[in-house]
Amino acid sequence: MTDGASARSTTVSLAPAGDPRRPPSSGAPPILPLAFAALAVSLLAGATATAALFGLHGLIGPGAPALVLVLLGATALAAWAPVWPAVSALLAGRRRAALLLQDDVVRARHAAATGRESARTAMGYALAVVVVAGLIFFVTANSGAVAHTFLRGEFISLAWADVAKAFWVNVRVAVGAEILVLALGLVVAVMRMLPGPAGRPLRALAIAYVDVFRAIPGIIVLYLVGFGLSLAKVPVIKDLPPIWLAIVALTLTYGAYVAEVYRAGLESIHPSQWAAARSLGLSYGMTMRTVIIPQAFRRIVPPLLNDFIGLQKDTALIGVMGVIDAFMQARLVSSQVFNLSPVTVVAVAFVIVTIPQARFVDRLIRRDQARQRAGGS
Repeated sequence: MTDGASARSTTVSLAPAGDPRRPPSSGAPPILPLAFAALAVSLLAGATATAALFGLHGLIGPGAPALVLVLLGATALAAWAPVWPAVSALLAGRRRAALLLQDDVVRARHAAATGRESARTAMGYALAVVVVAGLIFFVTANSGAVAHTFLRGEFISLAWADVAKAFWVNVRVAVGAEILVLALGLVVAVMRMLPGPAGRPLRALAIAYVDVFRAIPGIIVLYLVGFGLSLAKVPVIKDLPPIWLAIVALTLTYGAYVAEVYRAGLESIHPSQWAAARSLGLSYGMTMRTVIIPQAFRRIVPPLLNDFIGLQKDTALIGVMGVIDAFMQARLVSSQVFNLSPVTVVAVAFVIVTIPQARFVDRLIRRDQARQRAGGS
């Protein structure tokens, strides 16, 4: 037995600690291939961005202000920033190998994890730099034809005041339609959820309205309401100004979408809430008004705001009704200067209005998810 134990001990001691022949499968996988790839991508991104910025400088011309030149130089230096985490990944790879030779597996694993994270960071930023460089190449291509078509400073300065004034029409139409849509969508959703045979006719009407107006393109509804109702001499409606007709058309279109959002929120409330309210003697209407709708409204705010963002953008279509909005005003200026830079002003205006709403929606979604994870309802 002693001889067998000695043999086993001899067998184990054939692979002493720190032996360089040990396979690197100790939980600290090699990272040098990933690090070299990250370095190559980072160098390529830096070179591509530098070439793109050089072309942009040539398009601007030698008479560019000093501040512009400083910004271009700073941007070029920032484009090479991904090289630093790539080099850090290479150094982490060497440190990992050295720690494995010292049989310090724990620190080797930490170095490997740090190196992989640095390499991925370098590749992520480098790819972002390549995308931005590609956009700069696109703008400066064909001797800057794209920039001259969409970004002519003199035409933008010529149009922005009139376009900004006309954009106020878009804002008024959007706000007015959103208020009416909130009411119409709720009424249609409640009609579609009426119980029993008595509610069947109203349910059918609500379904028909939602199906029809979700199927018809919004621009067609605007055209039919803007011109058809006036030609038909409909009382009261024929005397409305074009802005109010635009609000009516957008309300009819988005009321169908918002009704489905309401319905989804109402149906998401657990049936026990209905049962508890009815057991207390509340009628169907009181249950809906005091128990179900308040809970559902909190859940539908993010999708509701998403629909309102779409409504805000669709106000650019009201020009088909003859309303002088921002887009129509920009088209008038563009037809005079034979350039689309005034339309760029409209695009920027919609971006300025829409992006804060989108970020607000994201914040509401994150807050709702956090509440759900915490066990709230």
